[in-house]
Amino acid sequence: METFAEIRTIVDTLYRTEARRVFATLIRKVGEFDLAEEALHEAFRAALEQWPAAGVPANPRAWLVTVGRFKAIDRLRRRGRMDSMEDGNRMLTATDHGAPADEIDSVGDDLLRLIFTCCHPALAPEAQVALTLREMVGLTTEAIAHAFLVPLPTLAQRIVRAKAKIRDAHIPYQVPSSDELPERLEAVLRVIYLIYNEGYFASSGPSLTRADLSGEAIRLGRLLAQMLPEPEVIGLLALMLLQESRRTARTSTTGDLILLEDQDRRLWHRAQIDEGLQLAGQALAGGRIGTYCLQAAIAAEHARAAEAAATDWNQIVRWYDLLLQLTPSPVVALNRAVAVAMRDGPQAGLALIDGLLAGGELTEYHLAHAARGDLSRRLGRNAQARAAYALALALTRQAPERRFLLRRMEELSE
Repeated sequence: METFAEIRTIVDTLYRTEARRVFATLIRKVGEFDLAEEALHEAFRAALEQWPAAGVPANPRAWLVTVGRFKAIDRLRRRGRMDSMEDGNRMLTATDHGAPADEIDSVGDDLLRLIFTCCHPALAPEAQVALTLREMVGLTTEAIAHAFLVPLPTLAQRIVRAKAKIRDAHIPYQVPSSDELPERLEAVLRVIYLIYNEGYFASSGPSLTRADLSGEAIRLGRLLAQMLPEPEVIGLLALMLLQESRRTARTSTTGDLILLEDQDRRLWHRAQIDEGLQLAGQALAGGRIGTYCLQAAIAAEHARAAEAAATDWNQIVRWYDLLLQLTPSPVVALNRAVAVAMRDGPQAGLALIDGLLAGGELTEYHLAHAARGDLSRRLGRNAQARAAYALALALTRQAPERRFLLRRMEELSE
C-alpha cells in the first residue's frame, strides 16, 4: 500500500496530465463549465482522502470522472435544482450513449468537443481564446491577461460572458457535422496551436516547457487530421512535430534555456522530424497554402540543417515574406527580422526591429527586446544590449528565460 506522500505524488501527477481530460468529460456529463470545474476539484480532493486507505484504482481517470459526476449531482441537489433520485440518474446516463467512462481516444473525443464548444462562432474571437486557455490549458486568468496585455477585470469578464453565452444560447457540446467543420476550422486550429505553444514555451513558471500540453495538442492535431485532412490541418500537425522534435535539446540538464543555434542536434528526435518533413511536403503540395503550412515550411528548413551554419536563411526569409503577406502581424515581422539578421548580418536585423519597436505594438513583448539585445551584443554595443535585456527581463515571468537574460547581462558587465 502506498504511503500518503506517494499518493500525493500520484495525485499531483494525475492532475498535471489528466485534469483537462477529466474536466472535458465532466462538462459533457454535467452540462456546465463552472459545475464541472467544482466537481473536478472535489474528485481530486476525494482521491487524496480515499486512496491512501483504498489504494489507487486500476483506472484513475475513470474513477475521477465517476466521483466527479456524483459530486456534481450532490451540488445540484443542495442548490435545489434536482427534485429526485431519478433526476440524478438521468444526469448520470443521459449523455453516456452506452460508452465506457474512459472512452476518450475516439472521434467523439471530449477534449475535441470542448475545443469546438469554446470556438463556437457565436463567441467573439477574443473570448474564444480566453476561454480555451482558461478551460483547456488550465492557465490562470491572471496569466492569460498578462500574456495578452489585457487588464485582468476585462479578461475575467470575457470568460464569464463566454460561459454565460454557451449556457444561455444552449450551444451544443459536440463536434459539428462534416458540413460545418470547414467554417469552424480556423478557430479550432488556432486554439490547438495555442495549447501547443503553451506546452512548447510556457508563458510562466519554473520550466521552459510543459510536455503534457504539447503532447495533448499533437494528439488532438492527429485526430483533427483524420477528420478533415485539409492542407492547413496537415501543416499544423507538421509544424508541431517539427518543433517538438527539438524538445530534449532546448534545455540543459539543469533546465536552463539553450538557443537553437547552440543546441546539440544529435538530440533532436529523428522520427518526429521524418514524419514532420513528410507532412510539411504534403501540406505544401495540397494547393491552398495557409499560415500553418508556411510555418511548417520554416520549421522544416531548420530540421534539414545538420548544423546551425548549414541553415538556409535565404529560403527562410522567403518563407517569412510569404507569411507576412498572408498574416501581417508584428510578431511575424519580428521573426522575419531575426531571419534577415542571420542572412544579412545583425545590423540589418536590428534596423528592422528598431522600426517595429518604434511602431509601439511590440513594446510590451519581451522577445522583441531580447532579440534587440542579442543583435546589439553581436555588434559589440554592450550598453545598448544590457538595456534591451533589462527590458526583456522586466516583461518575462518564466524562470529559465529570466536566468538566461541575467546571464547575458552578467557576461556583458565583465
